[in-house]
Amino acid sequence: MHTNLERDAVDEVFATAGAPDLDRLRRLDARAVRDSVALVNRLAPGDLARPTPCAGWDLAALLGHLTAQHRGFAAAARGRGQDLAHWAVRPLGDDIATMVTRYRHAAEDVLAAFATVDDPDRPFALPEFTTERTVPAARAMGFHLIDYVVHSWDLARTLDLPYAPEPELLDASLPIARAVPDGPNRLAAGSSFRPGLPVTEGAGELDRILALLGRAPDWRAPAR
Repeated sequence: MHTNLERDAVDEVFATAGAPDLDRLRRLDARAVRDSVALVNRLAPGDLARPTPCAGWDLAALLGHLTAQHRGFAAAARGRGQDLAHWAVRPLGDDIATMVTRYRHAAEDVLAAFATVDDPDRPFALPEFTTERTVPAARAMGFHLIDYVVHSWDLARTLDLPYAPEPELLDASLPIARAVPDGPNRLAAGSSFRPGLPVTEGAGELDRILALLGRAPDWRAPAR
């Protein structure tokens, strides 16, 4: 998620979530991240130019975004998130093996950083969300969780691979998806999420999450 949410929007997210269970949130976030790593491990050289469900992003751009977000959230967990350099998308290398390796390292780094968080209210600086205040750790980790559930689906659809998150992960993600404000910020350049789409009656949890965050669950990439 990389839009500049207004102050009221930051307060709205998680406003009704109740007291956070930090250990559960951390465990589920790790599951979402490792799902993304498993998918990135399947990349082949010809895949990087493939279109993704993220409007305007090919797979190389999506991978760069995902890697940068891990670095940014890791820095935030360590008290250094206010430095925009940690959030910058950097070149991942000239070959697919290097790109995949750098993604794996960034993923393990953010999980290690989150493991040091022992207080759900520890302040995280998330300048891509707001520069006016910090965000409690549990909220920040929830932002990271929903990002990687949805982006894992993006990866899977782009590569025409299956993606079936465990039910507990979807149960935790759906309330977060519902809480993400659906406003003009989603139309900003570089936004990970687009305006919400109608939710089909009888849709499963994953499809509801996707529609709420602007994804068409029936999106398919061109044949590989």
